[in-house]
Order: sequence, then C-alpha cells, then structure tokens
Amino acid sequence: MASGFFALLDDIASLMDDVGAMSKIAGKKTAGILGDDLAVNAEKASGFVSSREIPVLWAISKGSFINKIIILPVAFLLSAFLPVAVTVILLLGGLYLAYEGAEKIYEFFVPHHHPDVVMPEKMEKEAILELEKEKIKSAIVTDFILSVEIVIIALGTVVNEPIGTQILVVSIIALVATVGVYGIVAMIVRMDDLGYRFIKLNGEKSSFTYNIGKFLVAALPVVIKSLSVIGTIALLLVSGGIFVHNLEFLHDWVHGIPAILGEFAVGLVIGFLCLLIVLFFKRIWKAFKPGVSESGTTK
Repeated sequence: MASGFFALLDDIASLMDDVGAMSKIAGKKTAGILGDDLAVNAEKASGFVSSREIPVLWAISKGSFINKIIILPVAFLLSAFLPVAVTVILLLGGLYLAYEGAEKIYEFFVPHHHPDVVMPEKMEKEAILELEKEKIKSAIVTDFILSVEIVIIALGTVVNEPIGTQILVVSIIALVATVGVYGIVAMIVRMDDLGYRFIKLNGEKSSFTYNIGKFLVAALPVVIKSLSVIGTIALLLVSGGIFVHNLEFLHDWVHGIPAILGEFAVGLVIGFLCLLIVLFFKRIWKAFKPGVSESGTTK
C-alpha cells in the first residue's frame, strides 16, 4: 500500500517535471506575442483620466479571461480529434501576425490621414463612457485573436505529448499570459501617477524624489512607444518562426542563415505580401462600392 502511494507521488513528480520543462519551451515560443499583447493593451488602457485607467484595464482583463475559457476547450478538442487543424490554424495565425507586423511598418513610413481625436477632458461624461466601451471592446477583440495564437503556439509545442500534459502546459501559459500581461500593463499605465506622487512628495526640485517622479512621468510615453516597436519585431519573428518550423521548403531556404535573421526575413516578406493583397482588395472595394469616395465619405 505504501509503495503504491509513493509510486503515485513519483508519477506526479515526473509529470510536473515534464509540465515544467514543456511550459518553459512553450513560454519561449509565445514570448513574442506576449510582447505585442503587452504593447497593444498598454496603449488601449492609457489615455484616460487617472481614476478610470484601472477600471478600464480590469474590464479588459475580465474579457481576456472569458476569451481563454472559450478558446482552451476548443483547442484541446481539436488537438485530440483533429490535430492537423492545429497546424492549419497556426499557419493562418502566422499570416495574420505577419500582416500585422508589416502593416505597422507600412503605417510608420507611409503618411496616413487620421480623424481628429477629441481629448477625454473635453468630452461629456456620456461620451467618455462610450469611448471607454469602444476601447474595451476593441481591446477584447484584439486579445481574442492574440489569445488564439498564444494557445495554438503553446499547444503546438506539446501536440505530441499526452493530453493531460497538453492541458496543464497550455492552461499555465494561458493563465500567465493574462495575469502577467495585464499586471505589467497596470504598472505601466500608473507609472505617470506614481511619478506625480513623487513630485508632490517634496517641493524641492533638487530632491531625489522629485527627479525620480519627473523621470517616471517622462518615461511613460517612451515605454509605450518602445513596446510598440518591440512588439512589431516580435510579431515578424514569431510569424516567421511559425512558417519556418511548419513549412519544410521555407526551412530549407533559410538553412545556413542565423535562425533569428532567417525567421525575421520570412515573416517580413510574407507580411508584406499579405499587406499588398489586402491593400489591393481594399482599392477594388473602394472602386466598386457605390456612393463612397476615396476618402471614405459618402458622395
């Protein structure tokens, strides 16, 4: 009886060792998307008055948990009964990530017309709440797409493992993705508020707390912009890695090139091909859509 109990403990310890090792591998594979998820949500949760940033972020976080609850069972069922679908979804997601990365680069270099944005402090209370709802909805939709990719990429690293290991590893990654990302976002969006507190703590401009506070306030926009750049690079690296590791002919083409350069190049090329196709169809849509001019206004 005792020997059976210890054998069970040994099996559990062995399983947890496997889960820990596979979770580490899956974490490395999904790190790129997590970086972009962090950048996107830091942008979505900022721009409000201080008292509304945390409620907005909490609403997005709850939506993210619901996304994971929907995605995880579907992913496990596909892995168990139709594993080829995991690879197909992975490649389709790779196309989306590559397109997103290329589009960000395109928007940086090619001037775009953006409508005038009304600052929240100049808006009525009802309009502010409506803006919050729109940003929360947009962030949750984006989170859903990124969550699908995080789950599928994590699942792809353990697709040949027993279903129990798959469930534990992917669930851990999904939980870390939500708690970790939104925890860091909360610290980022409150960075300027903490800075103002330090500034007010001591009225002397030469004091240590004043300089720390001033640094935190000035650093917030730089941090968000830096995360956006890092997220764009990560998108192309992750998408390129998906194609290189799942399409043998691409793996052969970049063989001999340092892995990070080869994957980035593949992601960049495929991303711009996707972007060209999307821009082509957008142009056709505008040309044939009745009553709409090039600027998107009704004639």
